[in-house]
Amino acid sequence: MTVSPLPLAEFVVRVDNVIFSVDTDQNRLLVLLVQRQQPPFIGYWSLPGTLVRQGESLEAAAYRTLAEKIRVSNLYLEQLYTFGESDRNPTYGKRYLSVSYFALVRFADAELIVPGELPVQWFALSACPDLAFDHSKILAYGHRRLCNKLEYSPVAFDVLPEYFTLNDLYQFYSTVLGANFSDYSNFRSRLLKLGILQDTHQKVIRGAGRPATLYRFDREAFAALKDKPLVFV
Repeated sequence: MTVSPLPLAEFVVRVDNVIFSVDTDQNRLLVLLVQRQQPPFIGYWSLPGTLVRQGESLEAAAYRTLAEKIRVSNLYLEQLYTFGESDRNPTYGKRYLSVSYFALVRFADAELIVPGELPVQWFALSACPDLAFDHSKILAYGHRRLCNKLEYSPVAFDVLPEYFTLNDLYQFYSTVLGANFSDYSNFRSRLLKLGILQDTHQKVIRGAGRPATLYRFDREAFAALKDKPLVFV
C-alpha cells in the first residue's frame, strides 16, 4: 500500500531574544521581558521578539527587536537555537518557527525603551513569572548557554567596563553561575595564569577596604590563545 506523503509545512518565522544583564550591585542575573497586549496569552510576559521581514536576515531581525526595546552601547549577541514544535503557537492556526538569540548587555548603560503602552521590564531570573508560549523553555536554554559560555570564553569582557578589579570580575561570574562556583582565591589564580588580564598599575579604593588593582582585558594576548582549550572558571 502506498502511503501518501505529508504536505509540506508552511512556517511563519520569527526571532525571539533572551536578553540577559548582570546587576552586580544586588547580585542579580536579569532577563528582559515584555507584557503581551493581545491574544493569545494576553497579559502574560514573554521574550522580546519579532516576525522576520522580507529580505531581512535573522541576525538583523534580532538586532532590530533588541534596538526597539533597549539602548545599550556594549552587548554580546549569539544565535541560540531554533524551536519549531508544531503546537508551540496557536495563533491563526499557523506553525511558528522561532529562531532564538541570546544577548548579554551592560546593566549600568542599558536604557529601556517603552513604545506606547507596551510594558518592558527587567526581571530577576530567580523570580520570573510563567511565560507565554514556550518562552520559559527558551529562557532556560539561554541561561544554560550563558553559563557554558562563561566557562570557556571571554564573553564577560564584552559587557564589563574597560577597567575592573578582580573582585568585580568574580562578582560578575558568581552572579551568573551561583555563589558556590569557585572560591575567590582559585578564581583569581586561574584568571591571572591565563595571561589575558593586563595590570594597569592603577588602584581604586571602595569603601573601607584596601586599594584594589585595576585590570583590563588584553585582547591581543587572548588572540594568541583563542584556538587553545581554555577554562576560565
